[in-house]
Amino acid sequence: MPRRVMITGLGPLTGLGRGRQENWTAVREGRCAIERIVAFDPAGMPCQIAAEVRDFSVRDFVPKSYRKATKVMARDIELAVAAADLAARDAGLVTSGTAQEGQANSYPSPRMGAQIGAGLIAADINELTDALATAKCEAGAASGGGTQQAAPCCVAPVESTSGGGGASGGVFDIHKWGQTGMEQLTPLWLLKYLPNMLACHVTIIHDAQGPSNTITCGDSSAALSIGESLRVIQRGSADVCFCGGAESRLNPMAFIRQVLAGRLNAKDNAQPGQSVRPFCQSASGTVLGEGGAIVILESQETLAARGHGPGYAEVVGFGASQSVDFASRNRNPDPQGKGLALAIQKAMREAGVSAADIDLIVPYGSAIPEYDRAEAAALRAIFGPRLSQVAIVTPKTCWGNCGAGGAALDVCVAALALKEQVLPAVLNRAQPLEGIGSGWRQAKPAALRHALVFTTGLGGQNAALVLRRVEG
Repeated sequence: MPRRVMITGLGPLTGLGRGRQENWTAVREGRCAIERIVAFDPAGMPCQIAAEVRDFSVRDFVPKSYRKATKVMARDIELAVAAADLAARDAGLVTSGTAQEGQANSYPSPRMGAQIGAGLIAADINELTDALATAKCEAGAASGGGTQQAAPCCVAPVESTSGGGGASGGVFDIHKWGQTGMEQLTPLWLLKYLPNMLACHVTIIHDAQGPSNTITCGDSSAALSIGESLRVIQRGSADVCFCGGAESRLNPMAFIRQVLAGRLNAKDNAQPGQSVRPFCQSASGTVLGEGGAIVILESQETLAARGHGPGYAEVVGFGASQSVDFASRNRNPDPQGKGLALAIQKAMREAGVSAADIDLIVPYGSAIPEYDRAEAAALRAIFGPRLSQVAIVTPKTCWGNCGAGGAALDVCVAALALKEQVLPAVLNRAQPLEGIGSGWRQAKPAALRHALVFTTGLGGQNAALVLRRVEG
């Protein structure tokens, strides 16, 4: 029989706060972190709001001996490292990253693993611009005359503001880029932007030498990483795993990708608190957040041996699938939600539960209309008329869409709801889609035994998890 796996540590990091208590209190109260963007000037962007993590320094979350390495951490890596520290401390884990003098580690290093979800990390615009500005031919010089025709090696116009602020024209020269432009980048530049660096830094800091993996499947990355950690522990390859994910799309390069994909709400810049409306007929698109969560999973038997307590919840089911929509070339999910339903059914089958046993659903809930409708169709197919009576909680209304870290935040919400037997506030659902119940503005007590968490994303990867309340 596979080993039982418990959630013992939660490390959420969002625009609402750092750690379990700050985020859970804010979500219970229905607070919202979405405001006008300050990370860059959003003027000219159709969507100008997001949920940012402000006043944050990763140096506060790493040992003093490791602070030099923070120079080669992109924002996504910083968020994951901080979330891992929060999660380990919440679980009471003693590792090389959290130990005080004289403390022994909770687990041998080879029995600690890490499977972490990551997004497509966008390079810093300023770093690239400074380097590109040195790799150009002056207009006309490349062609050897007074015209501005570019030589074959010159492929695009370049404008810089160097030299006292005046515009300096020219065209990009691939040869100069190879000779001088790339030399303007730090030799370790690429290490800041590789997706596997989230897991890399977490495992180094905490000396986790067991199985390690990086999942890069868009918004499904965190849920898939939790499922992978579940399997690693079940088969006995590790006793404890760091899992989840983190992402920041709040720089111009990453942000514009979401704009061009048509996923963002461009209508509600003036009312950010009402901008994300999952499963509401008036939904106009999602709003980005930055952050995510690292979750600590442990084998029940080793958890009992270290005497920490039962944990927040047990992970009892996991399922994954792929949606295919030929009509949109997979830009949108299958309108009938068949792929999503398959992942949910797999997770429920492993958990040994039926639709009648699910008390709480935490879905992807992005407020992108095509995705909301597909999720609602999948849920109607599984739950039937009972769906309107099942609590559906959508925390993206509070901290935005955190991409590769979003599903780990959803797991945090589900685990805490099960443990405390409380449903957090559900905002912005005045006109629910068919079969979906309305929202509520205040947290309320509820009898909760099983929670379903599922997610999807651009490209069609789906993942579902079933959590069970820890009795007693």
